[in-house]
Amino acid sequence: MSIRHVFLLIAAIVAAGVAGFLLARQLREARHNAEPAAPPPGVVAIGDRRPDLSLPDLSGAAVPLSRFDGKPVLLNFWASWCPPCVEEMPVLDAFARENPDWHVVGIAVEPADAARDYLADHPVAYPILIGSSDSPDESLRFGNTRGVLPYTVLIGADGRIVKRHAGAFDRAELDAWVR
Repeated sequence: MSIRHVFLLIAAIVAAGVAGFLLARQLREARHNAEPAAPPPGVVAIGDRRPDLSLPDLSGAAVPLSRFDGKPVLLNFWASWCPPCVEEMPVLDAFARENPDWHVVGIAVEPADAARDYLADHPVAYPILIGSSDSPDESLRFGNTRGVLPYTVLIGADGRIVKRHAGAFDRAELDAWVR
């Protein structure tokens, strides 16, 4: 076998490996973001009215989600121990600052002290509420049946669930998703 044939064989093996990796990644993402045929009991479906939860803010005051009715809402479940969550927060913060016709609301699914400590060093311009740090947390009611973070729900100005997304956004993905 000539050296040229060896290099061609190696190139073919590398190309097949890369193609396999990309296909597996695409299939995993498609499966990860697929909507179930019917939501489990207690989980709202796309088009349903959002649950009217009332959660404490960082100071402990109860905030009903109905407070945000009238504008579209990006409801983002996150935790400070979740690397994709904290990488996504500047994207959500920029979106909140640039889109006053939207509400961006974060729900920390961890103890309030952990969220406050993180936000002291990494503040955001949007409100943060404190969800349950136990599993399952409030995100399950919004369709997060896999318990992944970050998890984002788009709620229409009328309070109905428009769409859901598991995983972090970059800015281009977020802009495309909300339109």
